[in-house]
Amino acid sequence: MYEYIKYIKEQDPAARSILEILLYPCVYALLMYRIAHYLYVWHLRLLARLISQVSRLITGIEIHPGAKIGKCLFIDHGMGVVIGETSIIGDYVTMYHQVTLGGTGKHIGKRHPTIGNHVVIGAGAKVLGPIVIGDNVKIGANSVVLKNVPSNTTAVGIPAEIKKGTY
Repeated sequence: MYEYIKYIKEQDPAARSILEILLYPCVYALLMYRIAHYLYVWHLRLLARLISQVSRLITGIEIHPGAKIGKCLFIDHGMGVVIGETSIIGDYVTMYHQVTLGGTGKHIGKRHPTIGNHVVIGAGAKVLGPIVIGDNVKIGANSVVLKNVPSNTTAVGIPAEIKKGTY
């Protein structure tokens, strides 16, 4: 928990104290996600979904209990964030409000993105489909990402274009 709070403090210049950080909706959303994910893995899926829906109601952040999330995910101003069932999120990722990690249809199997480590996803960005976002990537606000993004690049636009060497 200390590492998580330290990461939020590094990422958010508005975070003045640990007590203030403990009031952030993402802290509650991720705590409830961890509980729901544990239940989901143990095939208590209805209870897991109930917990995830209560979390969504309280925080405005929707995380499917089947998603896999690494350490230190910071969701700043998290209202409207959606993380789909087969999403995989690496370590030290920062997302802003209205981000969607979603699918593109009714496919079976892996249908949501895989996000690498040390990624920043701007407000309103949509990352869709079973694509891979590499490490150290920045995704611009309101971008729509439909293809893989290699490590150490920036993706911007609709549809997103890769800008090499801009990280």
